[in-house]
Amino acid sequence: METYRLQPHPGHPPRAVSGVDARIIGRDDNWLRLRWRIEGSGELVVPKFAGKGRADGLWQTTCFELFLRPDGGTAYCEFNLSPSERWNAYDFAAHREGMAERPIPREPVCTMRMGSSFAIFDAALPAAALPDTDCAMGLTCVIEEAGGHKSFWALEHRGEQPDFHDPACFTARLAAPSGA
Repeated sequence: METYRLQPHPGHPPRAVSGVDARIIGRDDNWLRLRWRIEGSGELVVPKFAGKGRADGLWQTTCFELFLRPDGGTAYCEFNLSPSERWNAYDFAAHREGMAERPIPREPVCTMRMGSSFAIFDAALPAAALPDTDCAMGLTCVIEEAGGHKSFWALEHRGEQPDFHDPACFTARLAAPSGA
């Protein structure tokens, strides 16, 4: 599957992180599996283990996100995934409008692995939680480094401030499941 090179927002550059790649590593009838690879992770702040469960505000530290907007509309969904194993999912009617908690039939699986100069975050989302049609896709992350320094990574940025909800960030594609 295709690997996407994420770009840091120019107004919030990283310190030590030199690159972030994201990709879908697998999809079947039960799960969509994603991976983010962070290069230059020596100063990466990893949230402490908190156990599975919904939580708000995950983006305030290192967090990985998936946005899906079904073709032909303005509604989209957002999945927030943390190395702490906390997660959340939201539906939006349009750009930052009409936010509601998205029902998830089973909890996502989140796993963080640290290497000497890189980190890998893997997530598995239940397939039943995803739209069953072709979607525009945004892969993003917030990276916190030592001292509270944050950088904001997306496929593309517009505007002076980071906004992962901007439709310009949804430049990748996720095809409908093969059986849909």
